[in-house]
Amino acid sequence: MLFSQSDRRFFYSRPPLVEVICQLRFPTILSIGSQEPAAFQDLIRGEYPRYAAQTERLAPKVEGGTVQQQPPVINYNFVSQDGKWKVNLTNSFIALSTRGYSQWEDFAQRLDVVLAGFISTYQPSFFERIGLRYINAVSRRALDLEGYLWDDLIQSAYLGILEEPDVDETRVTKCSLDVEMPLEDDCRMKLHAGPGLLKNVKQPGAGEARFILDGDFSAAGNLPADQIPSRMEALHGWAWRTFQGAITDRLHDAMGPTPL
Repeated sequence: MLFSQSDRRFFYSRPPLVEVICQLRFPTILSIGSQEPAAFQDLIRGEYPRYAAQTERLAPKVEGGTVQQQPPVINYNFVSQDGKWKVNLTNSFIALSTRGYSQWEDFAQRLDVVLAGFISTYQPSFFERIGLRYINAVSRRALDLEGYLWDDLIQSAYLGILEEPDVDETRVTKCSLDVEMPLEDDCRMKLHAGPGLLKNVKQPGAGEARFILDGDFSAAGNLPADQIPSRMEALHGWAWRTFQGAITDRLHDAMGPTPL
């Protein structure tokens, strides 16, 4: 079964999470980029005191067979003191990301504060897309599971040929699953699953092959601000059910679960 049918929630003492990102896109607001976002910064500066801005060049667009260069965009960054939380703001999206995720309630509360400050400052007409992305990278070394194969830890629907008994996983150089599909609750899922190496990771074991579960869950449309909390809960529900559906009991136990 691709998605877990259980609503039971757990806190993991050894989670495989690398990063969690929530991005909300809105129709372009020209005042963002024409001047620095001082008023918005004042509302979140207590939690995100470090500030930086960088100019980004977007990829060209092709319309009617003609390549059109897009104007550069300023990406404003607001970072927590410990460096684990970051808010990104451009003239078309706002995002909250963290490498220090503990549980959904904490993330949702932080997101509420950031969005409240953004909405009060810029008053967007609506949101065009909201996305919630969970990047997991299961390390057998970190979980003391080096004697196990991936098919002992990951459910068969996510393994491809690695689940077959006559396939030596040490001889497979690439095997991944990439899926895009609609879900209930007007949500969509884009999922990548398979063994791989983490990029831009500077820590012991960075060169170890890990099993990547990278899920991007989204909802699109002309979404008013008052619908965002319920849509976020729906997206988080799908993310949780997908992760629980992907892991075996052995991996679940190795991560140190505590029921919530």
